[in-house]
Amino acid sequence: MKSFTEFSLSAQVKSNLLRNGFTEPTAVQAQSIEPALAGRDVVATAQTGTGKTLAFVLPIINLLEKETSRSGVRALILSPTRELAIQINETFTKIAAGCTNGTTPVRTAVVVGGLNERTQLQCIKKGAQVVIATPGRLCDFLSRQLVDLRAVRVLVLDEADRMLDMGFLPTIKRIMATTPPDRQTLFFSATIEASVKHLVESHVKNPVRIEVGSITKPVDKIGLHVYEVESDRKLGLLESMLREEKGSFLVFARTKHGADKLAKKLASSGFKTATIHGNRTQNQRNQALSGFQDGYYRVLVATDIAARGIHVEGIAHVVNYDLPQAPEDFIHRAGRTGRAGATGTASTFASRGERADIARIERIIATKMVRRDVPADVAREQRTVGGVNVIPFTPPQPQRHIRSFGPGKGRRPVRRAV
Repeated sequence: MKSFTEFSLSAQVKSNLLRNGFTEPTAVQAQSIEPALAGRDVVATAQTGTGKTLAFVLPIINLLEKETSRSGVRALILSPTRELAIQINETFTKIAAGCTNGTTPVRTAVVVGGLNERTQLQCIKKGAQVVIATPGRLCDFLSRQLVDLRAVRVLVLDEADRMLDMGFLPTIKRIMATTPPDRQTLFFSATIEASVKHLVESHVKNPVRIEVGSITKPVDKIGLHVYEVESDRKLGLLESMLREEKGSFLVFARTKHGADKLAKKLASSGFKTATIHGNRTQNQRNQALSGFQDGYYRVLVATDIAARGIHVEGIAHVVNYDLPQAPEDFIHRAGRTGRAGATGTASTFASRGERADIARIERIIATKMVRRDVPADVAREQRTVGGVNVIPFTPPQPQRHIRSFGPGKGRRPVRRAV
């Protein structure tokens, strides 16, 4: 399929797609939308940033438009993070604008932690046909009998591997058990590992299997660079890059505390910076993302909560300020740039002692990253203890000695440093 106009979609949906700039389907969309429209189960793996959201949004809207007298929750979309659930809802709302389920407008309800549950429940009670949820909050609603999933016709698991990485497997199984066994299941993931494969084999019926591109390395349009840099020169290097390059930067730190600390330092240097991590409230996270998307913040410092599960248009540069805890997460971090056919850059800061970690990442992505030198004028970071500046200590190189004997017998050995 070369155009969305070739799919069996309503005129309203096609108009909404065009209005929002969607004209040509991506590879995963082109291969998965048609069988999903036909009611088939689909298991699709594709790299981050390849447009998987529309691949399940369009079939759900098509189903709802064809139904005229059904009530209750008809479609359930499970997402690993609140941010992704909210962004799926935004996409769904845009593409479903003006569409009806019989005479009722197509409505959604977002069910996630960190937001007012009363508002979420009111959306469901008012007749939302689509629930977009994170597993934890939805399971809580189910345990209190606040939501009924017995009428679900389509179940979507988005970023399934990420949900299982986060320990949601038992919760997902409980949720799936409350939906009808004859439902349609659409399964989207970046990878199909052992636990994911088991879930697919147990809950998906004769699926259409779709694999798009390599799922073990970032897209080809992302330039991958690595800088070997001491920890006290990382900040100077990042600030140098921000001064010399244009565009927005998504910077990954390993810990929440590290993210906050780095963001404060960048802000004090004059760079508009926001942070996102698990200790931030949902409103703070939403504000950071929207400000970054709108260009108010040039830099977003994040933990791996942002490695998957968010989509921000036009990120020019991803920086791994700290290496990811798992080498596989490198793929998803880098995938925040170079999305939907655009180009991007992903730079990694690593110390000499982390060379083995870099080599491990390169084996996984089957790509050699370009080595770049740290500019000589990058200053060392001044650190303070009790308000006093501390000069970074560089340990002296250990001296090696050789044993040498002078001329003549019986002389004592002389130790000489070399």
